[in-house]
Amino acid sequence: MQSKKPLKLLILFITVFFSFKGNAQTDNIQFLRIDSTAIPKLFAAGIISTPFTEWSTSFTPDQQTVYTSRGAVYWTIICSKFKDGQWQKPSVVSFSGRWRDTDPFISHDGKRIFFISNRPAENSGSDKPQKVFHIWYADKSASEEWTTPHELNQLINIDSLSNYSPSADSNMNLYFCSQDREGHSGMQSFVARFDGHEYKKPEVLSIKGVDEVQDPFIAPDDRYLLFVSNNTLYISYRKKNEWTTAEKLSTNVNNGDGISSPYISQDKKMLYYSTARIQGFYKRDPTNKKLSYDDLMKENNNCFNGSTNILMIPVYFSDETLTN
Repeated sequence: MQSKKPLKLLILFITVFFSFKGNAQTDNIQFLRIDSTAIPKLFAAGIISTPFTEWSTSFTPDQQTVYTSRGAVYWTIICSKFKDGQWQKPSVVSFSGRWRDTDPFISHDGKRIFFISNRPAENSGSDKPQKVFHIWYADKSASEEWTTPHELNQLINIDSLSNYSPSADSNMNLYFCSQDREGHSGMQSFVARFDGHEYKKPEVLSIKGVDEVQDPFIAPDDRYLLFVSNNTLYISYRKKNEWTTAEKLSTNVNNGDGISSPYISQDKKMLYYSTARIQGFYKRDPTNKKLSYDDLMKENNNCFNGSTNILMIPVYFSDETLTN
């Protein structure tokens, strides 16, 4: 009598093969979505968003303290606390206010802040600013104050190049962008893996559908990346070990004006970004009477005078299946 083992093995092989093939073609992903009727609004009008230049947003894990940047020339990092139902008057953070500092990012555990600065290189003995912007960090002390900032290692901070827009996932892997770095043309984004002790050599992010990848914001779980390319905000999702083709966010956000510094709140309900957009917010009426000087000053002291503001718009995540 012929053995049935070869037949059973064949059936088992076919089952495993097609199961693997099916899994290779699909992947469950939480897609970021914006309601078509949603309208962006100023974030903390008159307190955070003012007639001056603001950009870059990052919150503590409890979302009760926000860090941003202000200043068109002398970039300075400020913070504001949420109290009694509103954001309070900002203060300059303890380590800023002397050099040009910007792009603050609070780690997801709230214990570290990354930022860029042109302050003198650490241990250089110099009192002159650097010609480039490097990534620095400070840690929370036992008294909940920021410690003295330190410069990241030379694998990340190259003497002749500036880095911008640091962002870290929950494992402290660091994402940032840099212009014409190590043979990569244009503004590209990189990831430096953290092994628990130090950062390894950065690797360029390869994302199909765009030529440049600027201002990266990485999700805490490393599953999606928001970034800017050609004044347009995109998202890419991690599928296995690759990034999906870049997808533009909706026209609610991308209206053609310059855009930067995307950030998703830790509760995943709000997108913050920076723009000088005035469309939909303000328009001078040419049929009205001629503006007086006082009217002109009032117009220029408005948030929508061409300076960068921080806008916010509600978002949600939808569980869907991505098919190759």
